[in-house]
Amino acid sequence: MKVFSGNANQELAKDICSCLGIQLGQSELLRFQDGEIRLRNVETVRGAEVFIVQPLNYPSAEHIMELLIMIDAMRRASAREICAVVPYFAYARQDRKTQPRDPIAAKLLANLITAAGADRVVTLDLHAGQIQGFFDIPVDNLKAIPIITEYLKQKNLQDVIVVSPDVGGVVRARELADRLNCQIAIVDKRRPRPNLAEVMNIIGEVAGKTAILLDDMIDTGGTIVNAAKALMEKGAVEVYACCTHAVFSHPAPQILQDSPLKEVVVTDSIHLPPEKQFPKLTVLSVAPLFAEAIRRIYEERPVSHLFV
Repeated sequence: MKVFSGNANQELAKDICSCLGIQLGQSELLRFQDGEIRLRNVETVRGAEVFIVQPLNYPSAEHIMELLIMIDAMRRASAREICAVVPYFAYARQDRKTQPRDPIAAKLLANLITAAGADRVVTLDLHAGQIQGFFDIPVDNLKAIPIITEYLKQKNLQDVIVVSPDVGGVVRARELADRLNCQIAIVDKRRPRPNLAEVMNIIGEVAGKTAILLDDMIDTGGTIVNAAKALMEKGAVEVYACCTHAVFSHPAPQILQDSPLKEVVVTDSIHLPPEKQFPKLTVLSVAPLFAEAIRRIYEERPVSHLFV
């Protein structure tokens, strides 16, 4: 088993290797003068089962090319099997045609990863679960909800209600609510244009409750903050926001910090530089989860245990 990392989140890759008790594979991703990517593998991978850790967050074009070049290099270096470990899958919100002549970019990205030579993909909380069907190779879509649940239980919150920020997230919210043994509420909203959401109504009784907003990602922060304000207006005592992927496009960190939210809980699926961190932020590690998935794949044991 050998684990390598692109430039997107080397800290997570090192943490995964620490959990596995191995060293991170030696490779260098360099740039030519014109910006083209050059990969230099320092160690052999002949006959090895190779895992490449690379979330595809901003700048996604660079991180996607790094992943594709690394997969191609490992294939040409005679790796036995190549698994792309993609904690954050880019373009997942473009999983269908919403307007005439729209691309389905998530399918295109799946085709690219497969064509580059990957034998398997391991990812985390896909925005749309059906994206697994875009691949013609095995895909393991891990869940961060057990990690978030464990953290919330340690806080001993009282009178909790889980809130989905939109109708599409109800299944996710219900799973967390079942684990916390509480009720759910739904924010009914409309989106006039991308990255802009207007809260319309709250379905469910939130007065006097500690509300936990749950989403798969926070991008600009507008949806979560507007939902938090609406919940407070409806009588919620406190509002927490939980998500897997902290995309945090500018100026999300400042918006979240200035919002009524008590705390923002995310995972380290995406590397957060200092300028994207703020006092209300709590980051949970998914390294043990990915390490266990990698170990089970390498040992040819079921990964389904991690979905429970």
